[in-house]
Amino acid sequence: MYRCAMPAGPGLHRVSRLRSTVKSLAARIALMTVAAATLGVAALPAPAQAQVATGHRLFPSDALRGEIVFGYAPDVTLNGKSDRLAPGVRIRDTADMLALPGTLIGQKATVQYNRDINGLLINVWILNKVELANKPWPRTTTEASTWIFNRDTQTWTKS
Repeated sequence: MYRCAMPAGPGLHRVSRLRSTVKSLAARIALMTVAAATLGVAALPAPAQAQVATGHRLFPSDALRGEIVFGYAPDVTLNGKSDRLAPGVRIRDTADMLALPGTLIGQKATVQYNRDINGLLINVWILNKVELANKPWPRTTTEASTWIFNRDTQTWTKS
């Protein structure tokens, strides 16, 4: 014996919930449009989109600078020598958005990078114009160990 009313068919209660959600969202959008029109606003704000990074990103002190040519992942050429990307590599483009290694095949770029404990490239930042102008930046670990890094201004001073 059933004590509760059965739904009209399998999954129909989900469809009715979805319809009510869509109606609710449509009503909210209509209300916002009317409110914007009465306040003299020309249009609703555009949805958020990625913005190009115009400034300087904060790099860790162990990040080195180099020239990279992306091959078929995980193979790359870094400073003229064969190298490999780590399995969990994070490549950031000039707008600080994640880039997949497969989309960069054949491209050459100046980058900041650091390595994981196995010596593989784990973080790669493709530099924008502002970051390229920030010189000097160490290219080897021996330079990084002898120079002084100012984390606040993101500058290196040769000692």
